[in-house]
Amino acid sequence: MTGGRLHQLAAAAARDPLERIAAALERIAPAPMPTPDFNAAPAFVWHVEPDRLEPVHRVSRVDLDLLVGIDRARDTLLENTRRFARGFAANNALLWGARGMGKSSLVKAVHAKVTESAPELKLVELQREDLPSVGRLLNHLRGGRHRFVLFCDDLSFSHDDQHYKSLKAVLDGGIEGRPENVVFYATSNRRHLMPRDMIENERSSAINPSEAVEEKVSLSDRFGLWLGFHPCSQDDYLAMIEGYCAAWGLQPDPDALRAEAIEWQATRGARSGRVAWQFFVDLAGRHGVVIG
Repeated sequence: MTGGRLHQLAAAAARDPLERIAAALERIAPAPMPTPDFNAAPAFVWHVEPDRLEPVHRVSRVDLDLLVGIDRARDTLLENTRRFARGFAANNALLWGARGMGKSSLVKAVHAKVTESAPELKLVELQREDLPSVGRLLNHLRGGRHRFVLFCDDLSFSHDDQHYKSLKAVLDGGIEGRPENVVFYATSNRRHLMPRDMIENERSSAINPSEAVEEKVSLSDRFGLWLGFHPCSQDDYLAMIEGYCAAWGLQPDPDALRAEAIEWQATRGARSGRVAWQFFVDLAGRHGVVIG
């Protein structure tokens, strides 16, 4: 073997451990995420390990006009979002209440409606489990010409959950303040974001009952808008289904439709927007209609 070849092998052997060390350091402390192209999609999902904003080119949602029985919440959130998109002051919003009544659907439908005239408004979904990383996310969203609705679906906390502390970075913003181009919308089945029995347990066992739950319960007070969602009436339930039929061009017999819809909700033991949609999916399938 020539001297030149031996030199090359020795150099490669010296590089190998250095490359492994560099790779390990990269895993421990990855390079900062580059700023994404926010023009690439109307919505993004925040992921961690590594930090990244994944574009969502087609958001799963229904048309705003198909959301029945939540007129007050719809109008309030729509106006708040329009003001925010125009660069004016707007409140963070907590959509709370009955399951399946269109809380997350309303957020996505309002975003779609507003972007018809303000395409620079982007929807960014954040999972509850990733709340500790919200400071890093806000650094990527801060500044620039785009405006962001930061959306957390099904937000709630248990009595020993510390994730709620990270949420204050969004709601209060610390000394930096919440970025003026970010507003936070959350949905929850609980008005105070934690189970009532846990609130009562802490009150009964604490030396100072009022202070025991003050920090967690007051978290919901930091939302400027509280929009309540309540179980729907039978008339609203049937109106939802009729709206879906009209939107997809289905024309079933009205009496048969009513009877089948009522039987469907009876077997489910509840009426809600979700149950109405599930019935319509079954109906559309039986009539050979593709829902896309």
